[in-house]
Parts: sequence; structure tokens; C-alpha cells
Amino acid sequence: MSEKEFIDALSAKIGGDEKSASHFLSCVSDIISSGLQDGKDVSLQGFGIFEVKKKMERIEVNSSTGKRVLFPPKLVVGFRPSSMLKERINSALNS
Repeated sequence: MSEKEFIDALSAKIGGDEKSASHFLSCVSDIISSGLQDGKDVSLQGFGIFEVKKKMERIEVNSSTGKRVLFPPKLVVGFRPSSMLKERINSALNS
């Protein structure tokens, strides 16, 4: 689903226009981003948890040259879907 399709579906669901739905989506995205930047997990009941995870530094070997490369540690965003979301997706697939 593209962002345009998502905004169209959201505007139909809330009974508003596309501009207000786009603004709503932007606000939700900003809130989730600011929470993650503050180092907090963002939990949405019935949907899932967005969390920041730290990946440790690691050494990889380039298979074609045999040269070792050091990748520094970094923070990545992870998502864990709730059990309710998993059930809804699996029931939709099994129907």
C-alpha cells in the first residue's frame, strides 16, 4: 500500500478530507519519531511496539577480496507486532 492509498483509506475511515488525513498521519509519525529519539519504546495497543535497538560493532569479511571491514555500532528501529495484529493477519490469510 502506498502512502497515497493509505491517506485515501484513512480519510474515508475518519470521514475527513485528504489534507486532514495527511496532517494526522504526519503528526502520528512525528510523535513516534520523537519518542524513539528520546530512547523510549512506543507501544500502540492492538498494533505493536516500536523500539530502538543497539547493534553492536562487528567485523565482516569481504568474500571477494578477503579484506576485513569494521562496522561501528548503530541504533536501529525495530517493530514487534502485537498478538492481536498477528491473529488478524493470519485469520485474513486463512479465509
